[in-house]
Amino acid sequence: MTATHTRPEDTAKQEWATGLTVFGAVMLLLVGLLDVLRGIMAIAEDDVFVTTPHYVFGFDLTSWGWIHLALGVIAAVVGAGLLRTATWARVAGVVIAAFVILANFLSMPYYPVWSVVMITLSGFIIWALCVVPRGNLSDLSGECVPRDR
Repeated sequence: MTATHTRPEDTAKQEWATGLTVFGAVMLLLVGLLDVLRGIMAIAEDDVFVTTPHYVFGFDLTSWGWIHLALGVIAAVVGAGLLRTATWARVAGVVIAAFVILANFLSMPYYPVWSVVMITLSGFIIWALCVVPRGNLSDLSGECVPRDR
């Protein structure tokens, strides 16, 4: 006798939860990539950055470059973890997006418009990762993720 395994039908809440998690993952990957590129530009001391001689948080441009490069790499790794619907990645995604907001706020005088764009994207990432109830996620492979107790 063979047993047939049927998957329970996804509810609309599960589909929204999965969609928001995928949105957060893709946006975090995008923010990570953009932060890596911004970090490389700053390390190379590109001319696109504004110089501000009397800024309170005035690290040199190379220091900000390394900070953004590191945040970008971590954000990309966490974004890849989010695509696998790992719980650790949801928590880490919120934390790294908060750090991206903080770093972009502190480096705003160097590249103001881009900092505002990155802060906005990171805010959407935090929203997408926080609004999803833990038990409503469906794995991207189609299997429902069991609820942690």
